[in-house]
Amino acid sequence: MLAGRARNEDAAVLRVPPGRALVQSADVLTPIVNDPFAFGRIAAANALSDIYAMGGEPWSAMNLAFFPPALAEDDPEGVLAAVLRGGLAALNEAGAVLAGGHTVQDEELKYGLAVTGVIDPARIARNDGLAPGQILLLTKPLGTGVLSTAVKAGWEEAAASEAELARWCGRLNAVGGAVIRELGLTAATDITGFGLGGHTLEMALASNVCVRLSTAALPLLPRALEYARDGLIPAGSHLNRRHCACRTLTAQGVDEALESLVFDAQTSGGLLLAVPPEAVATARAQLLAGGDLAAEVGEVMPARTDGVALLLE
Repeated sequence: MLAGRARNEDAAVLRVPPGRALVQSADVLTPIVNDPFAFGRIAAANALSDIYAMGGEPWSAMNLAFFPPALAEDDPEGVLAAVLRGGLAALNEAGAVLAGGHTVQDEELKYGLAVTGVIDPARIARNDGLAPGQILLLTKPLGTGVLSTAVKAGWEEAAASEAELARWCGRLNAVGGAVIRELGLTAATDITGFGLGGHTLEMALASNVCVRLSTAALPLLPRALEYARDGLIPAGSHLNRRHCACRTLTAQGVDEALESLVFDAQTSGGLLLAVPPEAVATARAQLLAGGDLAAEVGEVMPARTDGVALLLE
């Protein structure tokens, strides 16, 4: 950073590595856990994930923080500071510079980042980069939507579920991003608000292919399936399922609760990587060595004549 926060400049000035392009995104969340530090880290990891999903590396970020007036005036427990510390911890781990930010008084606590990354313009993983024969690897378990609903409801084992959310949602997708760069993957996405099904369908339609997902192979967070069977499915997940229904074909016998988790609205979910068959062993080894999952959840097939672009089996 050539100029910025240190002397309260009006804007930040950063050097950009030669030969690189910029990749930019912004994301803001409301709390999905009760711990403010964990929430700050999760919100930052969620925003950084968009950069990793395209094969980029986070370079700088701006805080976007919305605080209720009561907290802005009196915060004896240091909630605001803890949220910002959580975000900074994620940025430090990512190797990105916190270049400034903006705060707003609002009725509801929200926090996120506007992130700038750098990327090789010749090696970008895109939504339209799927090709028949590719294998789909998922790097985090599913179920953050139902777990966060259970936490808010104080449901059975809510404390343990909150710990799982902090563990997985606060985990950066840096390892998956490195796999994209090193293997030159042409297609990837991060699994967030539209759920695995929504984001996969988005890629299938952009690439003019059909994707088969194996529901039996999906990695799930502890208690996610039980919560789904209890009906703890957020409204956004129901909307995702309805929105995708006209282009999705579900095989007979697929568990309805499991199908709901395919469309569960995720927060800071994993990356879905489209890997050529000959590179799957290498990608799996790199992901597992870095502490990620490497669940083989599906494959890319040629487009169908009936317009179905997502098969759930």
